[in-house]
Amino acid sequence: MAGDTPSRKRRLRLPGRPEAYQGGSGPAEGVHDAPSAAHSAPLPTPGARDDGRGPTASLEAADAPRTGPGPDPDQPAPGTPDDTRKGGVLKRVANPARVQLDRIKLDSARIEAVRRGVRRGGQGAKAGLGYLVDRVIEIAPRVPVRDLDTLRRQFPGLGPEQLADKLVAGAAHASATVGAGIGAAAMLPVPPAMPAELAAEITGVAAVELKLIAELHEVYGQRPPGTLAQRSTAYLTSWAEERGIDPTKPTTVNAALGGQLKRELRQQITKRLVRNLPNLTPFLVGAAVGAVMNRRDTRKLAAHIRKDLRARQIPWHALGHQPALEQPENPKDIDF
Repeated sequence: MAGDTPSRKRRLRLPGRPEAYQGGSGPAEGVHDAPSAAHSAPLPTPGARDDGRGPTASLEAADAPRTGPGPDPDQPAPGTPDDTRKGGVLKRVANPARVQLDRIKLDSARIEAVRRGVRRGGQGAKAGLGYLVDRVIEIAPRVPVRDLDTLRRQFPGLGPEQLADKLVAGAAHASATVGAGIGAAAMLPVPPAMPAELAAEITGVAAVELKLIAELHEVYGQRPPGTLAQRSTAYLTSWAEERGIDPTKPTTVNAALGGQLKRELRQQITKRLVRNLPNLTPFLVGAAVGAVMNRRDTRKLAAHIRKDLRARQIPWHALGHQPALEQPENPKDIDF
């Protein structure tokens, strides 16, 4: 084309020098405003083979340290709580506030797990106590009770106090036998069987003491009115509250037949369970402990009942003839 420099007169471009401008002796307009291509991509090495894919990218600019005046966007600003400088190098450290917050969250999760476990254990214990209460209520009408005439025939020549002493001694011996038997069964500790052993001891001792309470009421002339089921409920209340029933006050019997009976029985059974825990001591130690503790508890209960009944005692000669007690259809075997 006219005006172009012939190829034989063109100057050879040296590496590092800007490109020669074509189309005139001076640089084209806007050349000084645009960056040179030599700074954006390296020149090809002499003798290197061109594969037609263009110049390779350079990573030097990415790896080179930042020399500009502005802050590095990849690094946090100096002075933040998560960073510290040592020897001119920025190092990241743990945030104490965040670590404390994470620890609090972890502790809260553990506490919540323990709380759920305790809640489930409490529900299981409540269900177990409910089962024991139902068992004791079911046993109460099956307890055979001797009326006053039968007792006087079996123990002739004894007054009310001597007859009551005989009954208490027999009941204490029977409850001690139950405790010794459970303690002997727990000679080798088997954790899954312990709740069943405690339940068997509670129901056995409760049957013995219910029989004692009913016969003490007969001896002191304080038989509760009503049917077999009503008298059994009254004796259950006497056992739960550890006091005698006053048959002259209808409110007392009505309260015994109310809904609070199960709550009182649950409280009494809980106390007995706590006191009977040493009975499960292995190697026959629990047998001796169970015998002693059950004998003591039965005597203590009898003392409370007799104290209340003495205050309202009716002499035998003033009782007159009393009808025989109704016996259960399927009596529980209690030998004392």
